[in-house]
Amino acid sequence: MLDQPEKDHPSDLPFNAMRFAEPGVPVIRGVNWAGFSALYGKEVRRFFKVQLQTVWAPSITTLLFLVIFTVAMGRGDRSVMGVPFADFIAPGLICMGMLQNAFANSSFSMLVGKIQGTIIDYLTPPLSVGELLGALVGASMTRAALVGFAVWLAMFLWPGVNVGIAHWWAVLWFGLMGAAMLSLLGVLTSIWAEKFDHAAAVTNFVVAPLALLSGTFYSIDRLSPAFQAVSHANPFFYAISGFRYGFLGVADSPIVAGALILLAINIGLTVLCYFLLKSGWKIKS
Repeated sequence: MLDQPEKDHPSDLPFNAMRFAEPGVPVIRGVNWAGFSALYGKEVRRFFKVQLQTVWAPSITTLLFLVIFTVAMGRGDRSVMGVPFADFIAPGLICMGMLQNAFANSSFSMLVGKIQGTIIDYLTPPLSVGELLGALVGASMTRAALVGFAVWLAMFLWPGVNVGIAHWWAVLWFGLMGAAMLSLLGVLTSIWAEKFDHAAAVTNFVVAPLALLSGTFYSIDRLSPAFQAVSHANPFFYAISGFRYGFLGVADSPIVAGALILLAINIGLTVLCYFLLKSGWKIKS
């Protein structure tokens, strides 16, 4: 009996021979839009099933800041940068709520998969690293946009607060760039973290302080030169200041410079997340 010839291993075949699948097997060329939309939809449904906790509760919490700083303080005649104090802090509160919830969403996605042992659901589908990262970030930005709209709607109905928009492009650019920055930071955190305490530490010691010290409740022009320099080193400051410019038409930072700084930060975070996901660091055993 003659020995049967062994089949060539795929790694032994020339590149041109590996470009084609067996007859009847679908081949994905270009972007896997079906897989991307499926993962994006899964992530959106995950937080939308508990929308009372993920969308409406953050909106109420953010609105309470407005109530405390305007009603409880009893300083209705106070103005900042030539506008009433309530009008000044309202856009910053909207942006702050968007940033914090974008981080909360993306920092939870893969981390819970690592802890529960379901991370394989993210790694085995026929998705490229870019498609995986894009779906996670896109879903987090969607949650940020929903929270921002809910907070804006509540403030629009709140008496004594004007949240009319002066520059739509600034609201969209700085809102989206800020949400993308925190979404990417959340993905980076979920890659690094091994338990929920690690993600909570980043939230409590990095995200929350940077958000509260970003000029949301004050103009940095009133700070000493040393603290002004510290504020300019805070990327949250550029997102909130630019977002506020979209509502009021005034800002305490260079708008174009802030837009470029956020773009550069997002590019850097995207590259870092991409290569960490591709390498499987702390994800693949």
